[in-house]
Amino acid sequence: MSNEMPLETQQFPTKPPCALQIVCYNAETLRNNLSHKGLPVIRSRFFAAVRLFCVCIAVSAVTLPADALAAVGTSTSTVRKSTTSKTSAPAKRVVKKATAKPRSSVQAKAPASTARTRVARTKAAVAAAALREAIEPRFKLDEAGNVVPDVRAEAAIIYNPENGKVLWESNSTTRRSIASITKVMTAVVFMENNPDLNREVVVERADVRNASTTYLRAGYTLTTGDLLHLLLIGSDNAAARVLARVSPQGSVGFIARMNTKAHELGLESTSYADPSGLLADNTSSAYDLARLITFVSGDDRIASVMRTPYYTVNAGRHQIMIHSTNQLVMKGDVDVEAGKTGFISKAGYCLATLLRLPQGGPEVAVVVLGARSNPGRFWETRHLFNWISTKATDWFGVDGQPTATSSQNTPLVPAVVPASN
Repeated sequence: MSNEMPLETQQFPTKPPCALQIVCYNAETLRNNLSHKGLPVIRSRFFAAVRLFCVCIAVSAVTLPADALAAVGTSTSTVRKSTTSKTSAPAKRVVKKATAKPRSSVQAKAPASTARTRVARTKAAVAAAALREAIEPRFKLDEAGNVVPDVRAEAAIIYNPENGKVLWESNSTTRRSIASITKVMTAVVFMENNPDLNREVVVERADVRNASTTYLRAGYTLTTGDLLHLLLIGSDNAAARVLARVSPQGSVGFIARMNTKAHELGLESTSYADPSGLLADNTSSAYDLARLITFVSGDDRIASVMRTPYYTVNAGRHQIMIHSTNQLVMKGDVDVEAGKTGFISKAGYCLATLLRLPQGGPEVAVVVLGARSNPGRFWETRHLFNWISTKATDWFGVDGQPTATSSQNTPLVPAVVPASN
């Protein structure tokens, strides 16, 4: 048996690979990859990479503004920080103001809303205090030691229309601005020509310009009768202008006729500058207005309108609901024969009324001028009416007729007057 192993099973010592051979192999491989045979593969991979790059660019373009803005903000913030760190103290304050974030809309509105709320509460508190003060009647002793009213208004009067006697007064002959009580004479002058109250007229732009209180608009068509109701119930300034314009005298002649009529009625302290009362130059006195309201009560075409609490005006396609500015008429607890309110800042709150005493008693004219508040003029009138009501027997006699001793200087007996009506 031979001791020799098969050739395939014999192990021969192996030689380490030649380093130069490995380098040559790698060089050959690289040359093969860069040959023309390998260019199509490389070119295909290159174009695929280019397409992928273009897709990435397109996707990033959608979010570029926001990203760019964020990048700019970040870079700007970085620059500001670096700049701020190198600037002086005053410069730092300037940069801080410039980089301060604006308040949100809610934060900006909150202080304004709070301020408006405080103003509204202050006004409400002032109005409530004025009302409490107005509700409480005040009295004083006159030179003869009699208890008489002590009004807060600038002027007031209680006038007996039966004999023209002044039953009580405070500055009743002082000439004052009378505001919309002017409209009483406007109604008198317009109605003295017996106009057709069904006549339709068109409101012009000049009628409503700077009219302050008005329900009308340029182009409205309505009757002169409706204008009369707007004038005396809603105290509409544009209505006064329209009535003066469509009157036979025209606007300028109408004012002249108002002054002539005042002279004819013996109203020596009265003069008019416009038919609405918006101008402070419309002046009169409490005494003159007491006589005027007495005169106008005799014309039921005017007085009946003054006693109307609500009225509906049809102006073409527009329907206007109005209510009386006279709270005595609205409440209905006092028998009002005629009355008109008035207010501008120069005149204060004014009211001229003709009232009938309780239980069908005689009439008295009560005028209050220059009251401090809207409810104040009505409460002052109530207080004067309540006070004179307790004096009905002394002033008017048992049968309601004026007594022989009734005069402005008749001594008064102290009376207890209720605090409210």
